[in-house]
Amino acid sequence: MPPSHFDTSLVWFRRDLRDTDHAALYYALSRSKRVYCAFVFDTDILAPLLRNGMRQDRRIGFIRDSLAELDRSLRRDGGGLIVLHDSAVRAIPPLAARLGAQAVFANTDYEPGAVARDEKVAESLQRDGILFFSSKDQAIFDKDEVLSQAGKPFSVFTPYKNAWMARLAGAGGDFFLRAYPVEKYRAALAAPPADAAYALPSLESLGFAPSNLHELKIPTGMSGADTLFEDFLGRIGAYGTARDYPAVKGPSYLSVHLRFGTISIRTLARTALQAMHAGHGGAGAATWLSELAWRDFYFMILHHHPRVATRAFKPEYDAIEWESGRQAQDDFAAWREGRTGYPLVDAAMLQINRTGYMHNRLRMVVASFLSKDLGLDWRWGEQYFAAHLNDFDLAANNGGWQWASSSGCDAQPYFRIFNPVTQSEKFDPEGKFIRRYLPQLAGLPDKRIHAPWTATPDELRQAGLALGKDYPLPIVDHALARERTLQRYAVVKQAGKAPQEAA
Repeated sequence: MPPSHFDTSLVWFRRDLRDTDHAALYYALSRSKRVYCAFVFDTDILAPLLRNGMRQDRRIGFIRDSLAELDRSLRRDGGGLIVLHDSAVRAIPPLAARLGAQAVFANTDYEPGAVARDEKVAESLQRDGILFFSSKDQAIFDKDEVLSQAGKPFSVFTPYKNAWMARLAGAGGDFFLRAYPVEKYRAALAAPPADAAYALPSLESLGFAPSNLHELKIPTGMSGADTLFEDFLGRIGAYGTARDYPAVKGPSYLSVHLRFGTISIRTLARTALQAMHAGHGGAGAATWLSELAWRDFYFMILHHHPRVATRAFKPEYDAIEWESGRQAQDDFAAWREGRTGYPLVDAAMLQINRTGYMHNRLRMVVASFLSKDLGLDWRWGEQYFAAHLNDFDLAANNGGWQWASSSGCDAQPYFRIFNPVTQSEKFDPEGKFIRRYLPQLAGLPDKRIHAPWTATPDELRQAGLALGKDYPLPIVDHALARERTLQRYAVVKQAGKAPQEAA
């Protein structure tokens, strides 16, 4: 918490694109006579996207739309956004100096690259005599706030969640869910200087082109988050079961809004806890709150073990020899493009390619398929998701991929290998999701759509489907792949633990 008051301060928005219940904004407004607000389209982040041909990146459009709404909201109370297109390390210190700011306020980011960036900015500001304050905002508990009884970071989720919940339920626990009362201090908002260089840039001037963001009707900004949350509250009671079925409207669809902070995590957790205690949708709300705790868990893991960004949480798993060479590259291309011959896997990959979204159950299925059916390095899939997910978050994405490949903290055992056919039969029993993304399979009976190669010649003829032409045959035999995976993972096999049946 900042120790003193300032004449002028600057709030640096990053992944927190809202002006309500905002820690950094609250601390700046409540301790300053005048507060400017800024956002940087950071070229250190954008340049790699452009180099990789991601000109139609939905995330950039989402950010821009959300910034436009944030700017309008700030202007209603005399403020507004200064928007820059530059390296944040290079841009923030001179901006603060030009504005005459004595302090810069921002919310904490846990990604290693962001931590290094903030350290450089803080050092540069310090040389100019400007203070830098960082506040927890995107997590309920972070860093060392939830530790084991031995005072150590957890590496298993369930005891972490139990401690997380106990902290909320204990004395003073409600403090962590209280909203920051920004509204009381909005009179301190300062209008941006009249400078065209500070205006919200177009996508084109950033080097990007419009995507299908609006065609997909993805709600953006604070209002979009509120609309989605209101809709979800009406069905939160069914979340515990509905969330597993990709053809059902089960999730909250708030992940991209959590990623860019257009809604407060405190609002979500507080509402879920209230629903649990009120008995309205209690079971579903409890499951959803547990998912929010998973999010904190992965932030904590990344903070304490930044090496997981490039290496396995369990070091012994880095000894695994993944497939390589031309066949591995061909298999990876088939996985990326939805050509594996396993309909649920292919439909899921087509979903992410077309929309930037993938259902959580399907993220586990395709990740298991990549590492345990194709024998490919989980990092390949992690990087593909990082490039294509609208809601990409390093901590959660890395945690999910390491969970699926068994190399992470509290991961599924290495011998637990999702069967893509039985997963399809269980979670898309009528093939509704598959038919949405693979219409060429629409004519198959429900019992065949999960494994088209089992269809009879008559069933294929009636469906108008020629396997190998209209839809590929499987690129790998799951049963054989499972045996190869058990051999591949033998380097980490624990003595005395025999493999169990696949899921």
